[in-house]
Amino acid sequence: MFLTITATGTPERPATDLGYLLHKHPDNAQTFSTSYGTAHVLYPEASAERCTAALLLEVDAVALVRRGKGKGRGGAPDAALAQYVNDRPYAASSLLAVALSAVFSSAMKGQCNARPELPARPLPLRVEVPALPARGGADLVRALFEPLGWTVTVEAVALDAEFPEWGDSRYVRLVLESERLTLSEALRHLYVLLPVLDDAKHYWVSSDEVDKLLRAGDGWLPDHPEQQLITSRYLSRRWSLTREAMERLELVRLAEADDSAVEEIDNAVAEETEADSEDAAEPEEKSVSLAVQRRDAILAALHASGAARVLDLGCGQGQLVQALLKDMRFTEIVGVDVSMRALTVASRRLKLDRMGERQAERVKLMQGSLAYTDNRLKGYDAAVLSEVIEHLDLPRLPALEYAVFGSARPKTVLVTTPNVEYNVRWETLQAGHSRHGDHRFEWTREEFRAWAERVAGRHGYGVEFTPVGPDDPEVGPPTQMATFTLTTKEEKAA
Repeated sequence: MFLTITATGTPERPATDLGYLLHKHPDNAQTFSTSYGTAHVLYPEASAERCTAALLLEVDAVALVRRGKGKGRGGAPDAALAQYVNDRPYAASSLLAVALSAVFSSAMKGQCNARPELPARPLPLRVEVPALPARGGADLVRALFEPLGWTVTVEAVALDAEFPEWGDSRYVRLVLESERLTLSEALRHLYVLLPVLDDAKHYWVSSDEVDKLLRAGDGWLPDHPEQQLITSRYLSRRWSLTREAMERLELVRLAEADDSAVEEIDNAVAEETEADSEDAAEPEEKSVSLAVQRRDAILAALHASGAARVLDLGCGQGQLVQALLKDMRFTEIVGVDVSMRALTVASRRLKLDRMGERQAERVKLMQGSLAYTDNRLKGYDAAVLSEVIEHLDLPRLPALEYAVFGSARPKTVLVTTPNVEYNVRWETLQAGHSRHGDHRFEWTREEFRAWAERVAGRHGYGVEFTPVGPDDPEVGPPTQMATFTLTTKEEKAA
């Protein structure tokens, strides 16, 4: 089985840049061993105007059976002969998708050390798959690829050209063309959708497939109109995994909410001007947004804790990371977010590709879900969860609590969240409505205090509370912040 990827170019932007992106030189034919056969990468053509990379996968059908990987279609074949006589060596499937991921892993991740500006650049691309099983036919092929920005050409493959009366097979010849997608996006589309169209996998689907799906589907799967079908088929219709993936995709959608798209009420002016309109002797002070006041309060709390190595959990597009970088007291800053799209925007905001070496050593952006423990997050002085918890469904909040307080266990944890009592002070906010459509809950001061004290007691932290914004005598501040401090053994003994 094979596919080709073709890029067109100009003298200023030669098509042979494809070789840099794929990390495979056009002058060389390369071979890679896999557990089920041999993958070859070669370039049938390579010029400034047009460059084509071909991935040819030779599948050893006997090796598939002997390794127990020939049972993808819902269980063991009924007849022993079917294990050896099938379409696996010839038609694009999960075998080809796995080869794409293995051979072009850096390109799929959008990494190119030699030319770091290339991965983010859209390319005029043409992808051709000569033999693709399509359970659902041409209509489903178009429904999967067209929403992603591809121009799709699908040609049915006849069962036998000598006997047209037999009709068409379930195989198609697929051509995809686009001028506005990056190579990374193209490869991730193929990695997910090739096995989805085949509707079978050559290996047992375990729970780690959910992570693979979310990584490859970042930036496009949460909003795809066929999201449920894609998720179900990719996970071989294992309903428990499909349900988990759908829940996590919803979390991804929430996490990708742009701060600039948040309702104005959540970043509104924090306090009204009290100056008398008739008093023109002194100019009015410039109002400070609640978002800025939150960041200032977080920075002050981090200074007071003496933290040098800080985690920004749910960093979004990097506003807090950017503020931390300006203060040299913070020697290591790690932004973590489930959304690769948000991390890409954060990278551009921080200008990581143009940052000096010394400054770049202080900052790192990582993809990760706060619903799962992550050993990379252990050993830090402080962690910040700024306007994060209210975007989680309450049943999933304990998973975050354990991941942060039970597993990572930074010395200090700062948590900010809206104070729902203050909502009555927003004239533009309708009664009973949350400040943002993605908020799953908004707590009163008493509810937030009860949650924070329960978490602190369970995991060995002390906790103090700080108002952020004007502290209204009747309804409190617009934002409430809890500062958790890990209790030492000596303090516990006392």
